[in-house]
Amino acid sequence: MTALRIAVPCGVAIALALAAFAVGPQAFEAVSLLAAQDDPVAIADHAVARSFDATVAAREIDAALAANDADLAQGFLDLGRERNLPLDPALAHRVERANEEAATTRRSLESFARGFVTGEPEDGAALAGTAVGDLFVFGDVRDAVRESVRFASGQQGDELILGLACVGVAVTAGTYATAGLGAPARAGLTLIKAARKTGAIGGRIAAAINRSLREAVDWNALERAAGKARIFTPVASVRAVREAVKVEKAEGLVRLVGDVGRVQSKAGTRAALDGLRIAESPGDMSRIAQLAAAKGGKTRAILKLAGRGAIMVTMATFDLAMWVLWGLLTAFGLVSSLKRTAERITERYCARRRRLRAALAAQ
Repeated sequence: MTALRIAVPCGVAIALALAAFAVGPQAFEAVSLLAAQDDPVAIADHAVARSFDATVAAREIDAALAANDADLAQGFLDLGRERNLPLDPALAHRVERANEEAATTRRSLESFARGFVTGEPEDGAALAGTAVGDLFVFGDVRDAVRESVRFASGQQGDELILGLACVGVAVTAGTYATAGLGAPARAGLTLIKAARKTGAIGGRIAAAINRSLREAVDWNALERAAGKARIFTPVASVRAVREAVKVEKAEGLVRLVGDVGRVQSKAGTRAALDGLRIAESPGDMSRIAQLAAAKGGKTRAILKLAGRGAIMVTMATFDLAMWVLWGLLTAFGLVSSLKRTAERITERYCARRRRLRAALAAQ
């Protein structure tokens, strides 16, 4: 019976020790994620550490080069170097050559002109052309006229692009008035319009932008202006649009486009467009802006690698808390079992010593 009293808690301790090996890592990971749930940079580092190694880096770089995406290939190369991964020097040379080819003068000029005229940037040079067009109001007026014509003729227009173009006219005026202090917001509007035109924007964040536009734009005034054909003449259209936009009611939208502009300035055009694709709310874009400020050109590679897991804890907080609880219960049970085992071993030892003393005294 004495041996059984020792064996039971000892067996429980062994079982809990084995359980701790299984539960412990998950519990520690849950604790770290709960502590970092408001820090997108820490979340991104955790996601990259779990899934990024030299093999993944080589595969992603090869895929980016095959798709003529030198920017993404460079991002993965920089991410691999940051984590001290053993990358093939020949692979790095291929990335450098791809970047040199992408930066050729003729190609850049063609992209700039295409972006200026169409407002649909495909790369950094095209975005520069689009941004220049918007900064001189031409781009916003072009988009406003195009969508207004569609609505007036009974065709299907895009209310979001029309609203963004209207806000863009007001923000551009603010950019001039503040000597460029509103430039991130101006660039952000350009990018959101481009993302909408190319379908590279999530449905949820588009709905959030639409809600903000309904508050910031007086659609009745805009319709009246379009009905009088004033929207189709450049000078009158700018005046009508500015009168229809209530900038004081667009604070949330201005913050959002400012975050998009900051992502573009820190991590590049394609990173900002990729961010708009995975973002579901303005808060997500704020997190991506924080990530871009810390990771720069590596941001796009991180977003490609981890998706929303780069900015948000993908596991539910309740599930993480349960892992922490199970870890604590396992640790408590293990300590309790070891304590009980030690007590019963001590009890047996003391009983044995008493019996020996009694036997010696009886002699």
